Order: sequence, then C-alpha cells, then structure tokens
Amino acid sequence: MISRISRVVAMTFALSLMAFASIGHANTLEEEPSALAMTGDALIARPLLLATTVVGSAVYLVSLPFSLLGGNAAEAGETLVVGPAKATFVRCLGCTTSGRKQDAVAQE
Repeated sequence: MISRISRVVAMTFALSLMAFASIGHANTLEEEPSALAMTGDALIARPLLLATTVVGSAVYLVSLPFSLLGGNAAEAGETLVVGPAKATFVRCLGCTTSGRKQDAVAQE
C-alpha cells in the first residue's frame, strides 16, 4: 500500500515537472529583494510551496475525471498545479511575483 502511494506521488511529481516546460519563458522582473526576504523565502516559503505543488498535483489527479466531465480540467490544472509550481520554481529568491530576473549582458 505504501509503495503504491509512493509510486503515485513520484509519478505525479515527474508528470508535473514535464508539464511545466514552458514555465521557463516567464516574464522578467525588476525587483531587488533584501537578504531577510531571500532567507525567509529559501527557508519557509519555497518548502511550503513545493509541498503545495505536490499536494495540488495529487488533488488534481484525483479530481481529473470530475473536472473533465465538468469541462474545467484546464482551469483546475492551472489553479492546483501550475500556479503553485510557478511560485515555487519560476520566481527569483525573495521576489514577490513569478518571473525571472533579467540577466545583465555586457554590451560593447
């Protein structure tokens, strides 16, 4: 029973990572977070958001037959999986909005 649950969780996590290939093309940010914001984000917010992503993926899979029948599977996926995943993986450390910081390119 436990091995079956762990396989389902691992498969859910792997599928959710594959589903977010387009997240890398997020908006650029112009925020300058403080050291305290970065520390709080790394120690508290990111682990909680990762747990939210995993739990949201599991809830999405369980509710998928019902959301398909209701016609809102994409909306449920966006709310339960994509939103938390963007906040977890595509957000600079300490920033408040999802996106990537623009790289400084030396122009000659």
